[in-house]
Amino acid sequence: MYSVFIVDDEHIVLEGIRSTIDWENSQFTFAGEASDGELALSMIHEMKPDILITDIKMPFMDGLELARILKKIQPWIRIIILSGHDEFEYAKAAISIGVEDYILKPFTHDDLLKSLNKVAANLDKEKKQLSDISQLKEELESNAALLKNKFLSDLVLGNLPHAAAMQKAETLGLDFISHYYKIIINELRSENQNRNAIQEAKGRLISLVKNWTDVISFFIGPERNVCILKGNSIDDIDNTSFDYAEAIEHIVSQRLDCNVISSISKTVDHFSQLPECYNDADKILQMTRIWNKSRILSSDDVKNSSDGQISLQDKDPLVDNLKYAGKNEIDTIITHYCDILNDNSQSFTVIASYLLVDVIMAVTKLIEELDGDVKEIMPEILQRSFVEKSVQNEGIFIENVRDILTRLLDYRDSRIQGRYGDVIIKAKAYIEKNYASQDTCLSTVADEVHLSPNHFSTIFSQECGITFIEFLTNVRVEAAKKFLKETDMKGSDIAYECGFGDPHYFSFIFKKTTGLSPREYKNQFVN
Repeated sequence: MYSVFIVDDEHIVLEGIRSTIDWENSQFTFAGEASDGELALSMIHEMKPDILITDIKMPFMDGLELARILKKIQPWIRIIILSGHDEFEYAKAAISIGVEDYILKPFTHDDLLKSLNKVAANLDKEKKQLSDISQLKEELESNAALLKNKFLSDLVLGNLPHAAAMQKAETLGLDFISHYYKIIINELRSENQNRNAIQEAKGRLISLVKNWTDVISFFIGPERNVCILKGNSIDDIDNTSFDYAEAIEHIVSQRLDCNVISSISKTVDHFSQLPECYNDADKILQMTRIWNKSRILSSDDVKNSSDGQISLQDKDPLVDNLKYAGKNEIDTIITHYCDILNDNSQSFTVIASYLLVDVIMAVTKLIEELDGDVKEIMPEILQRSFVEKSVQNEGIFIENVRDILTRLLDYRDSRIQGRYGDVIIKAKAYIEKNYASQDTCLSTVADEVHLSPNHFSTIFSQECGITFIEFLTNVRVEAAKKFLKETDMKGSDIAYECGFGDPHYFSFIFKKTTGLSPREYKNQFVN
């Protein structure tokens, strides 16, 4: 199934395309629509459709400019251009951008379906090519690729002096000239340890990234990809980093049993600081060792009062172990303690008390580093009576240590993953208050919570489990349900009252969401 997004400033064209295709019985799904390129861009950024059908001439942002931007940030998207007979110059420009097909207005149902099927066939062919593991292996193991990977690995790991690195880069034809730099580490993971899944994901990633002119990409290990980003301004490179990370997540996750964790480093302004960037992104990635779903984290997502990194007491071995430990490692810690107790069985109570106090101190330190207070989170472990009860025998000791460590890791993960709870609450409150306005969109809500649209979009989808557009649509549909149940307003008036610019689009989305047309839904409540 390939998702299709439609952009045209004529509502009659939008409705015509939407109603022309039998979505339920075709290999295509309707992703959404917009009446101008500027509005479409933010929606497409979230929905990531496979195919875009767009008019060339539109207000605010025309189809060509929309196509240029999308081909850069979402190069997998296939674009079909709609154009009048007198727009040949536009047609030539569209071809140079790399659009898939070009349809002249007026067009028929067969014209549109023929074009869509042509695009789908090309997508099928590309998928098959990306699955060719032997071709990928040959590409990765070529001498040129090996030399390039070795140099780039040494560069980010800090194994090369600055002058030597610049000279070697020039020899290899790598252009590092830029005002600002940033690194994204993408770690590929398969829940079932499926090597074929990882190899196919590699092929998808390589095919995607090779189209980005401001990115130098390489693999530093079998499952770890590194992207060095270049940019002319801090804002541009920050926004682009999220675009690229989301694009990588989208393309890798098309293989259902493969995930990717992407960590985005801080921004630096000197080529010699690339090892710092890599180290920054690597620290972030280590925190995600136990995660089994795709996720994007940046250095801004990891809070600390000093330098933006979670910095723990390295002198305490247990604290250091608990920084990145998974729950499956709790048994390893407990087994170690049991070995100590068995070696000192004559002094069980004394040794068990010492070990438990060590655990409590380590837990307290880690909670404080995460801006928490152990007195609020686990107040009982600070009581002398708790220690006394816990060292009565080995069974109780093991049970209580396991409980403490499990609760600690839950708290640690919630602090890392739930950093933006206040942002989400504020965004949802704004949407609930302003959903009726057609101006309410990703950009306006992101501005309200003081984040860039790209960063906010990533955070929202990761924290809420659905995209911003899906949430906004659901709020508007729920409001429409209330109007349908409780008032005698016309469907068209309800559409405008709930923030939909086109009553026909409202009816389509309402039925797609609820399974019923607005009229059918209303009739359920008519006596």
